[in-house]
Amino acid sequence: MFDRRTFAGMRRAGMGVGLSKAKLSQAMLEILLQLPAGTKDLKETIVGHLGLIGAMSATRDINAAWNETKRKAAREYPERFLRADRDVLHWRDESVRLLDKKISGANFRKLNALANAAGCSVDQLVSTLIRHYEKKKA
Repeated sequence: MFDRRTFAGMRRAGMGVGLSKAKLSQAMLEILLQLPAGTKDLKETIVGHLGLIGAMSATRDINAAWNETKRKAAREYPERFLRADRDVLHWRDESVRLLDKKISGANFRKLNALANAAGCSVDQLVSTLIRHYEKKKA
């Protein structure tokens, strides 16, 4: 039938969808909320469910709308979705754990002082500390 190349040619000829990014984002959010929990490859699934609107929309419009949809979903439905540090949308379940990257300034200074005293990098020091902790724990 039709593919994206055909629709791209139609857009270049002046036959656009005439749909704003905000409306496209709203449609994506509505589809996202209807998907079953655990669905993989959310963006492609949603664009596929958009049908003709998804096929006729420009890629940059879809990408901009998807970024807005991720923000809205994580902000408005925190019990269902969470956004990771690389701006990736995840289902909120036990399979996804966000890394704790916060360390206090005082502990950071202590780690650097210990690493300087030991003559190694902070990464090597932390690896050694973890190894000793695991040995002591076992």
